[in-house]
Amino acid sequence: MVSVLQAESGLRRRKKHYTILTEERIRQLQENHISQVCSLLSVSKTLACTLLRRHNWSLTSISDRWLAEEKLLSPQQELLNPLPPNEKNNICNICFEVVSSEGMLSCPCGHPFCSNCWKYYIMVSINDGPGCVSLSCPEPGCKSSVGPELVDSLASDEDKERYYRYFLRSYVECHGNMRWCPAPRCDRAVQIETRVRKNYDVACDCSHRFCWNCAEECHRPVDCKTAAEWIELSSSEEDINTATWIMAFTKSCPGCGTNIEKNEGCNRMICRWSCGQQFCWLCLQPWKIHTYTICNEKKECNTKFTRATKILTKFVSYYEGWVSNHVRMRIAVLDLGTVLDKLGGEYSNYVKFGFLIEALEQIVECRSMLKWSYVYGYYLSLTKKATKIEFFEFLQKQAEVNIERLHRCADKDIEMYVNNDFDRADFVGFRRKLVNLTNVTRNYFEEWVRALENDLSKVSIFPKLLNFQFHKLMKRTCKWSRVLR
Repeated sequence: MVSVLQAESGLRRRKKHYTILTEERIRQLQENHISQVCSLLSVSKTLACTLLRRHNWSLTSISDRWLAEEKLLSPQQELLNPLPPNEKNNICNICFEVVSSEGMLSCPCGHPFCSNCWKYYIMVSINDGPGCVSLSCPEPGCKSSVGPELVDSLASDEDKERYYRYFLRSYVECHGNMRWCPAPRCDRAVQIETRVRKNYDVACDCSHRFCWNCAEECHRPVDCKTAAEWIELSSSEEDINTATWIMAFTKSCPGCGTNIEKNEGCNRMICRWSCGQQFCWLCLQPWKIHTYTICNEKKECNTKFTRATKILTKFVSYYEGWVSNHVRMRIAVLDLGTVLDKLGGEYSNYVKFGFLIEALEQIVECRSMLKWSYVYGYYLSLTKKATKIEFFEFLQKQAEVNIERLHRCADKDIEMYVNNDFDRADFVGFRRKLVNLTNVTRNYFEEWVRALENDLSKVSIFPKLLNFQFHKLMKRTCKWSRVLR
């Protein structure tokens, strides 16, 4: 039997900087906010919802606005002191039918409309989408809000369900520290501790990992702007291959810019399909002023062409590393899903195999970091800081060694252990080895990615984590200042 201490150790997770909220929990928080405002200001639910929406569901803002100074109450007096409906006026201002007093309804503003017109107005607004949560009185120029109480009394069950779903979503979207999980069919939200931070990577309970700041996939160690630029740059593999061929085998006509391929013959080129200009393939000068003396300096003539080819070739190499680790990450995600399915949701299984789940989650996280480190490396390579690039590539190689070692260990006989077809002694050894590798890999990647996020300015832990090759590299770089320059 696995001891309680071992079970707790196997299921232990790092402290998260965010909280996963279910719809039920969000609804509780929303109702608590409404109840507090109703109690604080002695107003109806409709007026409380109006105030909360106008102040982005901030109790502090409402308290400061309504209780700090009495003179601030004047712009919103119509909310705290709604007008009573005019019982003598039984004419609906929409259909102009005469209706009994019992059939007339109004918002806090007191403008009367018949119940049938209200029903149709509310139904159309809900069908139009999320804007129904900020629905106002149909009277032209009136800004009084239509609250949940009126919707509850007039809307159909289907419309009420849609309204309250929009109402719930508006609560999350108004909060600066909440965001819905972007995964398909996921109804959870993520509440982050503070927006002033560098690490926005979060993992929803649905297993979807994303950047809380931009809602795209996790992309540490690069920032959101760099990740967006890279995704746009690498949007289509077919486009990349086409661009690679064009840059490697064609040059632009100096007259019209048409791409021309030279497959044989001399260096005299004629743009036959467009402008008809004649030019030299090597120096791109018009053939009339072309001299062989100029073309003997091939390095100078083709500097721009050669540089562009090198940059594109470099991009393709980093792109291949990015794609390769993306594929390995997806494999790890599938492995994690397989293990969770086989465990069947039983607590005893999670106690026994918690270490394996943690290892697979760590592999997914590290694969993501390694994947995006190739993007960091690509933009670093454009700076032409050779020593810093060499240092980065060394650290990246060590990261690859660590994750490959952990991935191989986690993959070893994983199905046999999950199916309880194993020897106890082998299982204990496997667990001990996998836990140690998980901890070592986690520590290395956290320090490595933190160093990359700080532009390799904080690397004090690496001499303890790396082998003798690190110190040989440091001797060749002479000074730390050169590495970090």
